Amino acid sequence: MAYIEIVPYRLEWPSEFASVGVGLRSTLGDLAVAIHHIGSTSVVGLCAKDVIDVQITVASLSPEVESAMIGAGYIMSRYRTDHCPPGESLPDEELAKMLFGVEGRRTNIHVRQAGRFNQAYPLLCRDYLRSHTAAANAYGEVKVQLARRFPDDVDSYYDIKDPVFDVIMCGAREWAVTSAWVQPPSDA
Repeated sequence: MAYIEIVPYRLEWPSEFASVGVGLRSTLGDLAVAIHHIGSTSVVGLCAKDVIDVQITVASLSPEVESAMIGAGYIMSRYRTDHCPPGESLPDEELAKMLFGVEGRRTNIHVRQAGRFNQAYPLLCRDYLRSHTAAANAYGEVKVQLARRFPDDVDSYYDIKDPVFDVIMCGAREWAVTSAWVQPPSDA
């Protein structure tokens, strides 16, 4: 059974991502269009689960990508789609992904196709929270409170956290338009 613990921001998270990124770049080479540090550990000052989240952007979710990852020792998860925000009507391919873990350091490696809804979402999320400290702090407090109430109930934690984040993303989408946000270059 999973246990949810939210910890204060750790200064070592960026360097831990960098180490993971080097390994992934070596594994995938040009198959990886971009490799980004995403999720709460990528936002300076934001509390988070002590799990490094990585997004690999690929041209397609090809068997070649899957084989390279598995061949390098990454462990493929059974999860093949992302959460669809309420009110969105998206074709399945807009939410399709591959998800991998690795022995040792807790890491979630999300492989998503360039140009898809789910590929842009975590980058916009990250950049919005980096630019909006008050929103990041409020989101952090929601996670802390949810972890206190549901430390061993992952489903309940995410049943509330995901829609809360979807509300934050409404503001992020408006910010993306007014700021002329574009997807950032690769972090690794």
